[in-house]
Amino acid sequence: MLELLSPAGSPEGVIAAVQNGADAIYLAFQELNANMDADNFNFDEFGRALEYCRVRGVKAYLAMDCLAYDRELPIASQNAKEASRYGADAIIVQDLGIMRAVRQSVPNMPVHASPRMGIHNLEGVKMAAATGCTRVTLPNELSRKEIYHICRYSPIDIEVSVQGSLCMSYTGQCYMSAMLGESSDNRGYCEKFCQHNYTASGHTITYPLSLKDNCLVQYLADLETIGVKAVRIEGRSNRPEYTALVTGMYSKAIRNQKNPTADEIHTLRNAFSQQGFTAGYYTDHKDSEMLGLRERDKRSDSALFTSTRKLYLNGEFQRVPIRFVGSVSSGKPVKLAAADDKMNAAVAYGPIPEQAFHKDFSLAALQTELYKTSGTPFVCLGVKGTVEPGLTVPMSVFAEMRVQLFAEILEQRKLLAPNPEGEFYPGVFGTDVFVPDLDDMNQSEPPVINISISKADQLSKELFELNPRIVYIPVTELNYESPILRSCLESEETTVAVTLPRAIHDNEKKGISKILKRAPSLGIKEALVSNIGQIQFAKSHGMQVRGDFGLNVYNSEALYVLQKLGLLSATISFEIKLLEIRNMVKPLDTEIITYGRLPLMFTESCIVRNCTEACTCDSFTGLTGKHGALFPIVADFGCRNVLLSSQKLFMADKRHNIATLGLWAQRLYFTTENAIECVLVMKRYMGKSRYTPAGHTRGMYYRDVEI
Repeated sequence: MLELLSPAGSPEGVIAAVQNGADAIYLAFQELNANMDADNFNFDEFGRALEYCRVRGVKAYLAMDCLAYDRELPIASQNAKEASRYGADAIIVQDLGIMRAVRQSVPNMPVHASPRMGIHNLEGVKMAAATGCTRVTLPNELSRKEIYHICRYSPIDIEVSVQGSLCMSYTGQCYMSAMLGESSDNRGYCEKFCQHNYTASGHTITYPLSLKDNCLVQYLADLETIGVKAVRIEGRSNRPEYTALVTGMYSKAIRNQKNPTADEIHTLRNAFSQQGFTAGYYTDHKDSEMLGLRERDKRSDSALFTSTRKLYLNGEFQRVPIRFVGSVSSGKPVKLAAADDKMNAAVAYGPIPEQAFHKDFSLAALQTELYKTSGTPFVCLGVKGTVEPGLTVPMSVFAEMRVQLFAEILEQRKLLAPNPEGEFYPGVFGTDVFVPDLDDMNQSEPPVINISISKADQLSKELFELNPRIVYIPVTELNYESPILRSCLESEETTVAVTLPRAIHDNEKKGISKILKRAPSLGIKEALVSNIGQIQFAKSHGMQVRGDFGLNVYNSEALYVLQKLGLLSATISFEIKLLEIRNMVKPLDTEIITYGRLPLMFTESCIVRNCTEACTCDSFTGLTGKHGALFPIVADFGCRNVLLSSQKLFMADKRHNIATLGLWAQRLYFTTENAIECVLVMKRYMGKSRYTPAGHTRGMYYRDVEI
């Protein structure tokens, strides 16, 4: 049967989830999680919550599903230990650095890959398994066919999100809050700029970046059939009543193997999603029908919330199996024993039975009494025993003995076996302990200049004559007959590397593979990847691998992981301040982006087609915000889109700051520029021109990204 995983954003949220049939909950401490606007838990509350779950047979997973700075990794290590001591069943992570800290601190703790890791293909799942994960939660953007393929060959459990808010962007790949606001979604603070209205010139569409809530309740049996092990309800920031209503609906559907009624779905939609629900990704219908503006917690639903709250605060969901064995014999005290599914057992004794004058006490009467477990977490699965004829025992005796047995077994269920702990040593693999020297690990020379392009027509002879260290070219833009490309391939100063698409679903690998197979024979030996699911794919085609910004590198430990995975270099997230970058230990070549329109969103659903009802990417200028800022949209592989910043990142006049960061390279990220602009920008960064783009930004490099 599917495991139902429900959100718990507060102590009351735990009760709401458990008492409505959740098999597991996920919750977080008050730092280092993806929903910092939830109430979350201090250590004492966390301990009580896990005990509450444990005695009722519900698993509890700690969510540390965000990105962390180096200075925060000791906190992650300590939180992992605290969670283990309180009996957490797994820890959910996004950050490769946090994963390292967890693996060292509590080596036996199961680790689940958050959907924020963006693992969207089989090779990504296998890579997660190789790094120690026991479960992967897939991103929402996969269809049934794609999920089935992954489940069929996955070495670990697969989890799918089935209910809750949908982001237009691939989760973990939205940088809108960081670039437009004062906070980062990858740090747990989403300012929901996608909920603002944007206009598309000449088109009447409204709220083009807002999706309806995901709802797959009608596909639960299908999900189980194709091999999914767990289904996840999103919403730790929502009120407990939401958790109760949604968990109850899904629990009932799973246990009864029956879809909810139209009235039940109508009630849920009216309460939490007036615009309705969508299953567009799962059914592979990624069109404008998925769009909708979310509305939450309307005053008119107070009666529904009140009645829902009363039910979960005063009820007890029965899920803990228990069996009884009784003995009623002449001249001996009545004996009753019980055992649960965890081999916890208890024995109770009553009075010596009396001689019956009217009606004998029977085994059937004993069974009838002991099956009465309402109001407790227990559900009776069977009663065995021996009852001599001609004896009688008051029923109240067995009721009292049953209460005693329940109390003893519940106390036993609270107990925890100790879990081994280790120490977190930054920069350490295996048993070797050392403190890395920052000066030895960081580059002392000024960073070289790399460039990345989005279109082949951005290349020119003049650009190559400026001798960038690496030119990253999208693999889909390779034209092996291009004389400009051929001359670059012959250069001794410049290396040509291919950029793999940020998403390559399993059914798309064949086309990319066909292009890649020719690359090594022409001297292209390096690939830039955005996802751990692309590392082995690139290597299998003879490529050496470099890491792009989509890997969300926030700390030195993530760099160590990527080094161990065999990467030549890695790109640090552009959401980090320069001070944090300077203090990072860099065990492999490291670069940052210092120029370009930074990507705000990476979308599976085509924004252009949703707006225009046609694939017109080449002529679509972008979306305009309420203050008149234009956000360009460029096409990506697989009819995906990248929403770009309205302003260009510009750091050419900060060369003295960049030179002190210990970097191997800085990258110029060309998107909407033409070939002439690319040359002008390159010259400025080389100190050979005075070009400055209008309306530029410093990004996050000089300001905080935290509230």
